[in-house]
Parts: sequence; C-alpha cells; structure tokens
Amino acid sequence: MKIVGVIPARYGSTRFPGKPLVSLKGRPLIQWTIEGSKKSRLLSDVIVATDDERIKAAAEAVGCKVAMTDSDLPSGSDRIHAAIKDIDCDVVVNIQGDEPLVTGELVDRLAQVFIDDPTMDMATLAHPISEEELQSVNSVKVVLNHKDEALYFSRFAMPYSRMKASELGTYEGCLKHIGMYAYSKKFLKQFCEAPQALIEKAESLEQLRALYLGAKIKVVRVKEASLGVDTPEDLVKLEKLLSQGK
Repeated sequence: MKIVGVIPARYGSTRFPGKPLVSLKGRPLIQWTIEGSKKSRLLSDVIVATDDERIKAAAEAVGCKVAMTDSDLPSGSDRIHAAIKDIDCDVVVNIQGDEPLVTGELVDRLAQVFIDDPTMDMATLAHPISEEELQSVNSVKVVLNHKDEALYFSRFAMPYSRMKASELGTYEGCLKHIGMYAYSKKFLKQFCEAPQALIEKAESLEQLRALYLGAKIKVVRVKEASLGVDTPEDLVKLEKLLSQGK
C-alpha cells in the first residue's frame, strides 16, 4: 500500500495572510510541518500543495516536493485532490500546514487505519472533551459507534440534548474532533466531485458530506490536540511555550 502525505498551504489566509512563511524560532512554519511529517515511518512521500511561489521555494529549500494548485479551490480537501490525482497512491494523509508540532507518530496512526482495514474510506482524530468545549459552537463534536467509527459531527452539544453530561456523570457521549484526515484516494475523488450536502451546509462541516455519501470514517483517539496556529496571537503563544521547553 502506497501512502502519501500532503500539506495544503495557502498564502491568502483570511485571518493570517502569509501564515505558512511566518517565522517560528527562526524557521518558516511550513518547515516545521514538513520536518515533523517526514519522521513518519509509513509515508512514502510528503508533498506541499500550494498556490504560491514563495511557499514553493520554502518547501523546496528543505527538500520537499511541491504541487502547484489553483488559488480558487474551495477547500483543503480539493487542494489535496488536485495535488495527488495523477500520482500513483492508495491513501493520502491531509497534514495541516498550520500544525507545526505534528509528529510522524501521529501521521502514522492515521495511516495505520488503512493498513489494518483497506476498505476504510476516511480516518480522523479526536480527543476527550471538556465542559467548555462541549458548550462551544467553535468546538466540533463527534459521536462514535462501537467500532470507533463516526456516526455524526456537530457544533452542538450532542448527544446531550435531553440530559446534561453532568447529570449522566460522563462526557464520553462524544469526543472533540481534530480536523486532520486521511482518505483512500478513491473516496477522496468521490468526495471532491460530489456537491455539498444539506447537512454539510447547515453545520458548515465538510466531513458531513462524507457521512452523507455513506463513508466509513474511523476515529483515532488521542489524548489531546497539538497546538495549531490560526492567528498571530497563537504564534506568539507557541513561541513562548517552545522557549520554555514545553
């Protein structure tokens, strides 16, 4: 089985333009992600999918392959599909370009899903949820079946619509979703060629299109999320933590 990792990296981020190239302890953010991804044991290759020559130059400077993609692609999944559609592979891991602390071990946990079960369509990550995350519409929740496959994703405090987690004495009804994915190449093509589903539009969650299409999505449990960079403030916080050796 051939598994490739793709790092989608746009220059024109709405909240943080030029984010892949900002410096974190003297190295571009994209370099941190590339170096972490290349420690994977299961990836046969790592590719940066970008729309910008400056990001291309930064990736190639550290020996990473680059696929140039259209700036107008609607999502990271579409950018990944554009990057790998003519590449011979079975599975692709979507490695977020704003996750500088990503590890090869984490990438391999997603890739391993497809080695264990080649019939799987997608895999993603989730961790135990807190009360604050449960109540926040900015935190995406996922409810699982007994095989740790996704039943539904929502921004709302599911499945606690009638009884609160505190009343039931457990928060294990759902997990906090982490937006890192792996897909079979076959399903990624089907996903990107399908129109948006109503449930996807209503919740503004593209993974609901996959469920609507009947996908099997394995959810890999991790202890906590890695620290991502969405805003300049996140970068300052991460730089401080790294300086403290955390």
